[in-house]
Amino acid sequence: MAAHRKPRQRTLPGSAARFSATLALAGATAATAFEGSGHAEPLLTPDEVKAKADRLYEEAEAATEKYNGAKEKADAARTAANALRDEAARRTERLNASRNALGSFATAQYRSRGLDPAVQLALTSDPVRYLAGAELTERVGERQATAIAGVQRQMREISQVRREAGERLAELEERRAELARHRSTIRKKLAAAEALLARLTADQRAAYTAQDGTPTGRADRDTARTAPGTPAPVAAPNARAAQAVAYAYGALGKPYVWGATGPSAFDCSGLTQAAWRSAGVSLPRTTYTQINAGQRVPRSQLAPGDLVFFYSGVSHVGLYIGGGRMIHAPRAGAPVRIAPIDQMPYAGATRVA
Repeated sequence: MAAHRKPRQRTLPGSAARFSATLALAGATAATAFEGSGHAEPLLTPDEVKAKADRLYEEAEAATEKYNGAKEKADAARTAANALRDEAARRTERLNASRNALGSFATAQYRSRGLDPAVQLALTSDPVRYLAGAELTERVGERQATAIAGVQRQMREISQVRREAGERLAELEERRAELARHRSTIRKKLAAAEALLARLTADQRAAYTAQDGTPTGRADRDTARTAPGTPAPVAAPNARAAQAVAYAYGALGKPYVWGATGPSAFDCSGLTQAAWRSAGVSLPRTTYTQINAGQRVPRSQLAPGDLVFFYSGVSHVGLYIGGGRMIHAPRAGAPVRIAPIDQMPYAGATRVA
């Protein structure tokens, strides 16, 4: 009977064996790292989630105000470029008319001056009349020189207008790129905040939403002034301020949309701008410019209609309505509502009119 032999195990050459061992070690290390990565970030408490979401919303609103400023400049650049192009077209039309007139004159002059002036004088039957005509031709020549100088001036002016239009168009392209950057930042911040808030329970999410103030629904607009615990209304200092406050009350419950200025949606500075526009007052577009649009007032002297600003970067604004409260457009997902002014870091106030 043939003896049963144990199969011989193949051995790898030295370099191949080392390579195989390295792969095995790397795989084990990667697996360990992967298993640990799922637990690398500690679970956040609801308060920590809310704090991070608040910070992201604040950063998104700061980016929104930068977006608003860039959009305002882009609109101005577009308007200026269009006006300059229209002006260049009008000037070109006038230049063409001047050129045509000059060309017709030059043609007629060439035809009439086909002979040497001395020959024309010798052949004419009325030398006195000829000399009078020659004097007239000289004056016409002076006018022709003036016309030529005018055409040259028009060409220079058109060139300048076109150069300015090109500069405005280049500025517009820069602003468009800036808008795209701010738009991307806003979307990323909002998406990150929403991902954080998705970790909360329904009750926790409701509590978080309520921190931006009340009321939240359209039905609450009519009861906002008389809700239980609501301070007594404070009279506005003048008719314009009263109109701005009335407009803000009418906007309660309307959604927050970054970049919106009403009438169906607002961001924070869009709401204050629209409220005062209804009163016949034109405010700048952004929080950074609105804070300088009137007279600064101390917090102790606030009156309805005043603009109240928040955060060190002056990235949020509301419309003061009295009793330590304001109407504001808080953030994405939180419609226009009433809130106490002490719920955010106070930065200052401005009285528009």
